[in-house]
Amino acid sequence: MNAGGIQLFALNESRELGARVAAALGQPLATHEERGFEDGEHKARPLQSVRGADVFVLQSLYGGPELSVNDKLCRLLFFIGALKDASARRVTAVLPYLCYARKDRKSKPRDPVTTRYVARLLESVGTDRVVTLDVHNLAAYQNAFRCAADHLDAMRLFVEHFVPLAARAEVTVVSPDLGGVKRAEEFRQALSRRLGREAGGAFLEKYRSAG
Repeated sequence: MNAGGIQLFALNESRELGARVAAALGQPLATHEERGFEDGEHKARPLQSVRGADVFVLQSLYGGPELSVNDKLCRLLFFIGALKDASARRVTAVLPYLCYARKDRKSKPRDPVTTRYVARLLESVGTDRVVTLDVHNLAAYQNAFRCAADHLDAMRLFVEHFVPLAARAEVTVVSPDLGGVKRAEEFRQALSRRLGREAGGAFLEKYRSAG
């Protein structure tokens, strides 16, 4: 049987967010199974046909109290591989947080460039497209992937979130380092326009260990 259509999966650690996304889209989450074994291994598989379907998999790759970054990445990779083996037409990985995205260049001799390695892992299991949110370095993210890669900007959502909190208070937008000044300034300007008054701006200067 050819399932076709669009299907949305959310792995267990991102299921709450996935349910909210599914509700906004007006369709149920697709069903899947995740099992752990005594030796620490695990498996994940879809419980419905994905043959010919355009499949989206939601998994935020941050370390939590239950699963590490590496656990979540490994589960995602295995699940995408299972989807492709089950004849999914296309698989899009929706990653609100992309792990290892901060290590996008060599800062010391023989340093790894883990952003590129994660991209290769996702591509190796057949991922057709990656979607992420407010990635650390947009240019590095776009250059790391050979498959399609989309970047979503959440600044407008953050502005709307902070407007009621900042309506009656003095506000300063602070960048944690020089690298984030441009992004912080764009946010400051957008927030100022929404508030109808100027928000302050500042940045910190960061010094790394061992030079």
